Amino acid sequence: MTDCIFCKIIKGDIPCSKVYEDEDFLAFLDIGPVNKGHTLIIPKEHHETLLDTPDYIMERIGPIIRKVAAAVKSVTGADGLNVMQSNNASAGQIVPHLHFHLIPRFQKDGFKHWPQGQYKEGEMEEYRTKIAKLL
Repeated sequence: MTDCIFCKIIKGDIPCSKVYEDEDFLAFLDIGPVNKGHTLIIPKEHHETLLDTPDYIMERIGPIIRKVAAAVKSVTGADGLNVMQSNNASAGQIVPHLHFHLIPRFQKDGFKHWPQGQYKEGEMEEYRTKIAKLL
């Protein structure tokens, strides 16, 4: 583990409001919630982003996200729920440790989504081709 804040939470050096824990994952309430019940899910093994996280972690975290998300939505009575995950500071990642936000949403909570852009003529096909080629 590194000295990141989430690793300190995992080690017990910093307290958290834990809602779920198993051998490999931890879920706890965000201290700066968008809405009450906003929960973070993290792997205990330190990886900074989705892009450097091993497949075995990604395969196991999905069912945990779904299970915790259902509990958060039920308890909060939310109309909807966002599952958000950012990679690197330029994308809004504040803590460099893989984490997923479960954000309960309400019809008039004021939380806005990103603006939509558009492609110029031929650009969509150009990006599609380049991305598909790497897969």
